[in-house]
Amino acid sequence: MIYGYARCSTNEQLQDINRQVRELKQQGATDTTIYLEYESGTKINRAELQKLLSAVQTGDTIFATEVSRITRSTKQLCDIIEFAKERKIKLVLGNFVVDCTKELDPMTEGMLKMMGVFAELERNMISQRVKSGMENARAKGKKIGRPATTADNIPNIFYKHYPKYQKGELNKKELSRLCSLSYPTVYKYLQIVEG
Repeated sequence: MIYGYARCSTNEQLQDINRQVRELKQQGATDTTIYLEYESGTKINRAELQKLLSAVQTGDTIFATEVSRITRSTKQLCDIIEFAKERKIKLVLGNFVVDCTKELDPMTEGMLKMMGVFAELERNMISQRVKSGMENARAKGKKIGRPATTADNIPNIFYKHYPKYQKGELNKKELSRLCSLSYPTVYKYLQIVEG
């Protein structure tokens, strides 16, 4: 069986995962065997990755477009390599093939671990640049983060349904559903509007 794993750090509105999905399908994975995840590559307990690892059987293949899609943690990559060796599966990460259906060549394992080190290093460098940029902006007196929510920038959909809530025709949960907003967001808007 051929499985695919595609991951982006942020949601589908901010990052497009379709390029990865296309490449995984070209390798033989299907809609039912591709696992999609919107999580940081440093997060250890990712739900879709865990489902994938639970689904694979001896002789199966897991494709990802690159090492950093599977993980940006060297420790977790080592754990995945050990898992692949135990299950006797094949990992294909970009153009790099790690065939654990037979005894893994030490040079291949070493190269894969080095790729993991570079993926983690890249992530740490990006994080450091972001922090440095934020510090620089703060030093120049710029405000960092989301602007404060005021009654003026609450979406119109909330105001459309708010009168029904005021009349008692809707509870907070129903207002949340009608506005397609999370319950905490609706609660925050109500606090702003009602003072």
